[in-house]
Amino acid sequence: MQECPCGSNVDYKECCGKYHDGAKLPTAEATMRARYSAFATHNVDFIINSHHPDKRDEVKAEEVEAWAKGSVWHGLNIVSKQAGEAKDKDGIVEFNAFYEVQGKIHKHHEIAEFKKKDDQWYFYDGQLIQDTIKREGPKVGRNDPCPCGSGKKYKKCCLTVSA
Repeated sequence: MQECPCGSNVDYKECCGKYHDGAKLPTAEATMRARYSAFATHNVDFIINSHHPDKRDEVKAEEVEAWAKGSVWHGLNIVSKQAGEAKDKDGIVEFNAFYEVQGKIHKHHEIAEFKKKDDQWYFYDGQLIQDTIKREGPKVGRNDPCPCGSGKKYKKCCLTVSA
């Protein structure tokens, strides 16, 4: 058994693999999971074809392929979903996708909008969510000694380098 990359704990061929082979996508969430699995398996055609036809011309295949093939995909977490069931015409799926590039793990946090057209679900649009970054140590003031140990004030040392 080859476990599906989407995290369903189901065999890939019984899960997202069947959608990659052309089966109809039943829900917005299934579409999201299949798209994630397409990134993980480098199935660029599925990623492009699962974009809504009205938005497909906005997708650059070279960029999709570079991201899919240039990353190691580590998992998908569905945060929430609204509508997007078989009876609906649109739906929202909030998710986190974890991937690695050049040894560094990244989190892609997005609220994705899906629409159904001709009884088929498609990705329509997404809003990237920037998670709040929490400071590890205390805040360094402009007039405080620079944490690099130079003996200078922060505003005359590393603050000018990072600004």
